[in-house]
Amino acid sequence: MEYLSDSLFPLWDNLHTHITFLADYTNIQDPDLLGQMQSAWNNFVKTGQVWALLIGMFIGYMFKTLTSYG
Repeated sequence: MEYLSDSLFPLWDNLHTHITFLADYTNIQDPDLLGQMQSAWNNFVKTGQVWALLIGMFIGYMFKTLTSYG
């Protein structure tokens, strides 16, 4: 039982640092979440990645359809 205790101690010891890290919202620089999402979407469209996503989904669907039985 000592082996189990020794192996779990580092996880238990670092648990409080992870919990306090998740609850630390004091250093948010830009609270405009919707504005950030809009900017990210506009960049996604402007760089042409949306077309790569749509073409990849179409090719993946066609590949799935052609390789599935029934």
